[in-house]
Amino acid sequence: MTEKIVPQDIDIMEIMRLIPHRYPFLLVDRIVLIEPGREITGYKNVTINEPFFQGHFPSRPVFPGVLILEGMAQVGGVLAYHTYPESIGEKLIYFAGIDKARFRRPVGPGDQLVMKLVLLKHKRSIMVMHGQAFVDDQLAAEAELMASFS
Repeated sequence: MTEKIVPQDIDIMEIMRLIPHRYPFLLVDRIVLIEPGREITGYKNVTINEPFFQGHFPSRPVFPGVLILEGMAQVGGVLAYHTYPESIGEKLIYFAGIDKARFRRPVGPGDQLVMKLVLLKHKRSIMVMHGQAFVDDQLAAEAELMASFS
């Protein structure tokens, strides 16, 4: 693992350098806190222009729960690459599993989804993280996420 470095601002260009996702499936806009090997905080600005709002629910747009989980997984991917920078450009990080997913409140256009993940354990090629997503300091979703380099 790398030494403790805490960048306070990782912009979208750096995020796209690290993870392969692109619009409309890139679900993190910025990383505001990272401590490699420990934790990360990033956010997604949710806008009415998101393509899924057209059909998920037109009369009451709701950000799909599975995409909240995917956004947390993408933030976790950035943490994984900062924890193991030798993997950047060499290996892909894959979403390997999810446990204990719970949705607490709806997320909609105009919300800023703040995603916080803490690395719980790393065993062989599997990283396990606890993720929480907040809107206005209210818990919107949480889950235990697993990821693997390949």
